[in-house]
Amino acid sequence: MTTITSQHNPQLKELRKLQRRRERDRRGLFIAEGEDLIAAATAAGRPVVHGYRLAGTAIGAGFEDVEESVMAGLSTLGSGTRAIGVYEQRFTKPAGPLCVYLHGVGDPGNVGTVLRSALAFGASCVALGPDCADPHSPKAVRASMGAIFAVALARVTDVNELPGERVALVAHEGEPISGVAHDATPALTLLVGAEREGLPEHVVQACERVAHISIASESLNAAMAATVALYETTRGGRDNDDRVPAT
Repeated sequence: MTTITSQHNPQLKELRKLQRRRERDRRGLFIAEGEDLIAAATAAGRPVVHGYRLAGTAIGAGFEDVEESVMAGLSTLGSGTRAIGVYEQRFTKPAGPLCVYLHGVGDPGNVGTVLRSALAFGASCVALGPDCADPHSPKAVRASMGAIFAVALARVTDVNELPGERVALVAHEGEPISGVAHDATPALTLLVGAEREGLPEHVVQACERVAHISIASESLNAAMAATVALYETTRGGRDNDDRVPAT
């Protein structure tokens, strides 16, 4: 295989354009940068559309070799990278048995972290409502630690599309989230709003239950709230010997 040695290579020009494009202009593609993310994509069976690797790096099929100086110019990471992959975005319909819905969560780091937590606690889907950050932005993809490839993603315009019993997380209102047992209902959706605004009243009204996380402070950010809620609603179904690696 021929090694790419020029920054002016037509394929690399297209890659740079994709790096600069906004969500609506990416034509259903996104970039994953770094060997760990590439490995996560491979493990999830997600084929690479275009792949570039530092010449001599064993990263798998579908990746073209790139000279070191040229690869350094492609990386958006301060530490550089040995592999960059372009993948297709995938969206599906929201599905149970355990779904997490985000409404107005504008920080891509929070969106990516929720994906990571959803994978850790076995959620079947993360559904995104209005004004949520792009889950395929570089910051969200990195924060997901590869979960972007393993957790089903959905876009939702109406909360009535969400599966099962809907539980709205509202600070200091409703029942403690620890009392919401996931195994008590065939399907469940946890609804999480932005840190400051929370869930709009019409969304809360559309839910069957309202719950809160018992904390001493005023609130948690969306990613932390979703993580705690997932832990509380699934811990009854986990054996005491189960361990979630803290990586």
